[in-house]
Amino acid sequence: MKLEPFNGVKYLDFDIPNRKLKVYHTEKVDEIHQAITALNFNERLEKTEENVDLPSTIDDTQQRKILWCVLGINFGFFVVEMTTGWISRSMGLVADSLDMLADSIVYGLSLFAVGAAMARKKKVAKISGYFQMGLALLGFSEVLRRFFSQSETPLFQWMIIISVLALIGNLVSLWLINKAKSEEAHMQASAIFTSNDIVVNGGVILAGVLVYLLESKWPDLAIGGIVFAFVMRGAVRILKLART
Repeated sequence: MKLEPFNGVKYLDFDIPNRKLKVYHTEKVDEIHQAITALNFNERLEKTEENVDLPSTIDDTQQRKILWCVLGINFGFFVVEMTTGWISRSMGLVADSLDMLADSIVYGLSLFAVGAAMARKKKVAKISGYFQMGLALLGFSEVLRRFFSQSETPLFQWMIIISVLALIGNLVSLWLINKAKSEEAHMQASAIFTSNDIVVNGGVILAGVLVYLLESKWPDLAIGGIVFAFVMRGAVRILKLART
């Protein structure tokens, strides 16, 4: 988004694990460097090269199909986990459902904002960020209410069964993303989001087991609070991006 106003930027090659970015462009190096510096990523310019061939254009048809599938899986489990979370009185499931919704928002932004104007992208990102933050705050307030009140112990069976199904859904999503064998940033980011979801699913399953063994609501509230914190952090990052 920061480099989109530069018409001379032809291609961005992201290496997320190593935090490197190659910018293929016909603009002045200093102007591009200043734009990236404004993001406060503690960056440094390693080197520049001239007359470098532009990478071949990548057909994104398969990637779009995969992202639509992953979006469908995430949003579907958001609905399932939110519903069963309230029925089973599990804040862990409710929190995991919001984590799924957060990922759905990111995938949706990637798909729907393609080719859109900068102002529209920032507006959509800002609305999504505030919406996600509002949900996280509601979740935190419910965790605190249950912490200080005599709330019932959640139904551990629902916690374990639904989380196992969500885990399977995320494993399928990760398989689909890796199947694309794409080095592009949005696909790498999607793989990271999904891997994080798998860890969260495991946490809710563990919380369900502890609820059963300890006959206590505390493991569920603990995992719920942790996941809500991750959702809040994601919302803050989206809002920061929308202001750049």
